[in-house]
Amino acid sequence: MAIHVFDNDEFRPPVWKSYLYQLQQEAPHPRRVTCISEDENRPKYYGREYHGMISREDADQLLSVAEGSYLIRESQRQPGTYTLALRFGNQTRNFRLFYDGKHFVGEKRFESIHDLVTDGLITLYIETKAAEYISKMTINPIYEHVGYTTLNREPALKKTPPVAKDVPDGKETDLEERVHTFRGPHWCEYCANFMWGLIAQGVKCADCGLNVHKQCSKMVPNDCKPDLKHVKKVYSCDLTTLVKAHNSKRPMVVDMCIREIESRGLKSEGLYRVSGFSELIEDAKLTFDRDGEKADISVNVYEDINIITGALKLYFRDLPIPVITYDAYPRFIEAAKVTDPDERLETLHEALKQLPPAHCETLRYLMAHLKRVTQNEKDNLMNAENLGIVFGPTLMRAPDLDAMTALNDIRYQRQVVELLIKNEDIFF
Repeated sequence: MAIHVFDNDEFRPPVWKSYLYQLQQEAPHPRRVTCISEDENRPKYYGREYHGMISREDADQLLSVAEGSYLIRESQRQPGTYTLALRFGNQTRNFRLFYDGKHFVGEKRFESIHDLVTDGLITLYIETKAAEYISKMTINPIYEHVGYTTLNREPALKKTPPVAKDVPDGKETDLEERVHTFRGPHWCEYCANFMWGLIAQGVKCADCGLNVHKQCSKMVPNDCKPDLKHVKKVYSCDLTTLVKAHNSKRPMVVDMCIREIESRGLKSEGLYRVSGFSELIEDAKLTFDRDGEKADISVNVYEDINIITGALKLYFRDLPIPVITYDAYPRFIEAAKVTDPDERLETLHEALKQLPPAHCETLRYLMAHLKRVTQNEKDNLMNAENLGIVFGPTLMRAPDLDAMTALNDIRYQRQVVELLIKNEDIFF
């Protein structure tokens, strides 16, 4: 499949490479070898796949029935330690098995032995079938062609653990704190190849949300900072991307518009509610895209302050990830539904912690501005409730495409913004 990363004619859409995905689909499936006898010493966190203190030879014989067969046995040489015996490639592989509330043989932790074996079989199969392919994955990255690819991801952290290997001694290593588990099929935004496995398939940047393989993360230039020459636009560009490219706290378009509005428009009746001419708003947008920080939005060019407010609102609407991100959206809606006033504020405060740094700072700056707008309500007739109606759908968008859900959420979106404005001094 192919998707557009930037809506820009000079960039061709990257094609996600499905070879590794196909291999994952072909990987052997887990086949539990069930122990028919009861063992009073069986650890409570193992099931009927536990066969007690049997030898490697006995385990090998039991597993010879099919690829993907597995069982758990207690070590004869080291009682109290456990081994996962797994059939792959017509041979039995033995992994030292641990449990600390979750099952693991390496860095990845699993809720069940079945999931651990499933992930292990996928990894073994892909590394066996595509070792040379994997070693060359980073040669022709899509990242270099599109400059910066993250447009619709939620924030997380960046780093992944090494894949668990055949470890006769089963030495345990610490869990890497920056792994990320992706739900559903995901492709690397550096090399465009499938990110295989059930959990901890790759790494995810805390600031920008870039999704990549562990080996690809070492190739990402500038520690995820996009090259400014690749950031061709201001509008429709990921907020964090724009901030990092220009080495600023907030998008310059937000700063420039708010400064202009506060210098000559705070007392304008219907500020943000009254629309400016769409042609002139589009012209202001093109000016920012073309000139960036040098854009002239002064009264000499745009006399009507509603053009500037319209340009600011359009910037927020055009963001590929809203200011209140898709990931954080449910927490904000949940906060708006809380009936107890104190609990509502506490829940909303916790929701704010879910935002990436650039998003949180932009929201803080905007709310402080809107608070100043309400302080001029006598002249502009715009209170927090009115501004909530305007900015709710502008700053928040439902993460799914369910029209009914989005419609039902509109009132909560309004309430979220209204609460943020009224309590700006508390939250920020």
